[in-house]
Amino acid sequence: MLEKTTRMNYLYDFYQSLLTPKQRNYMSLYYLDDFSLGEIAEEYEISRQAVYDNIKRTETMLEDYEEKLLLFQKFQERRKLIAELQRIADEYDDSLELQNVIQLLEKLE
Repeated sequence: MLEKTTRMNYLYDFYQSLLTPKQRNYMSLYYLDDFSLGEIAEEYEISRQAVYDNIKRTETMLEDYEEKLLLFQKFQERRKLIAELQRIADEYDDSLELQNVIQLLEKLE
């Protein structure tokens, strides 16, 4: 469950601007603020089932966006490459220039 939550948080970060305000609110409350379905339903004065359906549809949309755009996958690949560069740079103490490039890459994330 934690892995799914982490994935949804990343997908939400990448694609939230493509969601409606209501979808953003529900996802933010559920995944970021750890509200229960009942708490969200109470907040918006709707049924728990309506909240659940909206969240499930939004999760599917986020996965569809990722399937097409691959922003999260590319992010993960960049992080691996940066970690590999850092490992190589650590082997060479005098690689200040390489360290600077790695820092610049990390700032792009």
